[in-house]
Amino acid sequence: MGVDGWTGELNGSATGRMHDPGAVRETHENHASRATRSPLGGRTHSCAGSSLDGVSAKLELTILMPCLNEAETLEVCIDKAKGYLERSGVVGEVLIADNGSTDGSQEIATRAGARVVQIAEKGYGNALLGGIRAAHGEFVIMGDADDSYDFSKLDPFVEQLRAGADLVMGNRFAGGIEDGAMPNLHKYLGNPVLSLIGRVFFKTKIRDFHCGLRGFNRAKMLALNLHTTGMEFASEVVVRSVLADYRIEEVPTTLRKDGRSRPPHLRSWRDGWRHLRFLLLYSPRWLFLVPGLVLAVLGAIASVILLITPVTIGSATFDIGTLLYANAALFVGVQAVSFALLTKVYAMEEGFLPRDRKMDRAASWLGLETGLLAGGALIILGLLAAILSVNFWQDRSFGELDAADSVRVIVPAIVGFVLGAQLILNSFFLSILGLGRRNRPAVESADVAEDARAHGARSAATVGAVPAAADSAITADRGGRA
Repeated sequence: MGVDGWTGELNGSATGRMHDPGAVRETHENHASRATRSPLGGRTHSCAGSSLDGVSAKLELTILMPCLNEAETLEVCIDKAKGYLERSGVVGEVLIADNGSTDGSQEIATRAGARVVQIAEKGYGNALLGGIRAAHGEFVIMGDADDSYDFSKLDPFVEQLRAGADLVMGNRFAGGIEDGAMPNLHKYLGNPVLSLIGRVFFKTKIRDFHCGLRGFNRAKMLALNLHTTGMEFASEVVVRSVLADYRIEEVPTTLRKDGRSRPPHLRSWRDGWRHLRFLLLYSPRWLFLVPGLVLAVLGAIASVILLITPVTIGSATFDIGTLLYANAALFVGVQAVSFALLTKVYAMEEGFLPRDRKMDRAASWLGLETGLLAGGALIILGLLAAILSVNFWQDRSFGELDAADSVRVIVPAIVGFVLGAQLILNSFFLSILGLGRRNRPAVESADVAEDARAHGARSAATVGAVPAAADSAITADRGGRA
């Protein structure tokens, strides 16, 4: 059922822990890799029970299945995957990333000839991240172990990967969805709407964002430093690949009703919100900029018109009440636009989003000094408007004022003060973000330097302990995170 059949607890801090030595443990009951010769003449590894210190050949493909209590369907999935390797001549392995099964799934997988790694951190994303790091293949094709996808028909994925694609997505809507395989809520609302939002936000042609059967270049995927731990991992793979300008292809695939007797772990609304939340957080343009510009422009236009005169449309008259609402829209809109800039700069500094030259130039032009000057000018204009309002009151001998007239005099002062203060404060925050890690002092205290040296020594020892036969990408990944 794709990512629809799995749920995981979100824990952003868990990302950095995936490289811990205890986070991924491999079972050794099936230590010897069984290689067979396929009818096509290619040497295939129908399974790979070897651990990192026993890799005897560079594998082209890892068929990866995350697993959480899939005893009913796991063996048939492994048999189909092994059958594909034997039939196609692809040199590969079947890898099970077990996320704490309690129904004997680990023993079933080992007995069926798959390699099993234990992933300590809970969650769909954690299971897949651990499996990707432990994979030996140049390419990885991942799919759920509930028998909803046919692992014996992976040729389109392999063909696209060999042709240079960095990510190959399955499309269930193009390949066919068996009756009862996907709830109508997901089929007609959840998946189409979330995929449409993804296409609009990130300018991609992917029609099925959440298909659980997908393949990718392992090194390219590790380079993205994926970090989500729950079901939103499916969205992150696509979004981060698009932002990195990876070559993405889509191939039709079929979705069958899964073979489990129990209901899936999925919680439709909660997990759907997780995907939507991720799409919004990775698109400051649509989360902040577009709504902010709409509010700011409409609020500014309405404020200017209503400052001059009330507006009557039919029997309705829009006066100072509407003016105050228009000012509120202007304030919120300006703040949202500021958030768009601040969020984008922060995300680029932290590596969540790729560098954007236009944004870098904008942030450079809208520096601290520019913000202080512009904000100061607005505050001065607000002060002048306040002085005019006092003169207006004085002309009436400081007596009772007409509400509409007084509000029209006071509002420009308030707008100047608030917008000026917003601009100054946001300019300081933008300047702080612009400091970046590259401007940290080269000389640190003796205690900090000593801690860094000790940590570096431990890191070197850890990396040195990895056997030379291990996959170089795994070594680099662990070394970079030590």
